[in-house]
Amino acid sequence: DVHNLAAYQNAFRCGTDHLEAKRVFVEHLGPALGAADVVVVSPDAGGLKRANAFREALGRTLGREVPLAFMEKYRSAGVVSGRTLVGEVEGRVAILIDDLISTGTTLARAATACQERGAVRVIAAATHGVFTGEANAQLASAALSELVVTDTIPSFRLTDPNVRRKLVTLACAPLFAEAARRIHEGGSIVELVGP
Repeated sequence: DVHNLAAYQNAFRCGTDHLEAKRVFVEHLGPALGAADVVVVSPDAGGLKRANAFREALGRTLGREVPLAFMEKYRSAGVVSGRTLVGEVEGRVAILIDDLISTGTTLARAATACQERGAVRVIAAATHGVFTGEANAQLASAALSELVVTDTIPSFRLTDPNVRRKLVTLACAPLFAEAARRIHEGGSIVELVGP
């Protein structure tokens, strides 16, 4: 998952394929969720498209409609603000989905908002765990019960034992290998990362 797809597509003068971790997350979370009432939450309005694609894929796996919610977010002079949560999370497992975690501020505030609005459990899933700055302190939030990332970046900066216990790291090698096989043999990348 690239942070800015348009910039990525304009940066290269050769053919590229954008791989997404959506399927990796669905394969991990789907069986664990079972019959739980679930809502997918974007931690900001900018991630709504990603969250909606994940919501649709998760819904197909679970065999039922999964609702969508999102957090209001403003950033000014490096300070994140905004407390409005749009959507219904009460009594549900809230899954926060994002492309990356840097300091964890955005996810921590979204997790707290979900908990305050009655979510029974909050899980965060992000493709790239950068974990800079105050990530250990931010992600230690009691509101966040599980933190799922891929292994695109080693999680060595997460040193707090309370955060490490929440961390689940999923391998991307099978996704990359299958993409390489399909590119080499003429298979469809769209089917690999699509709905």
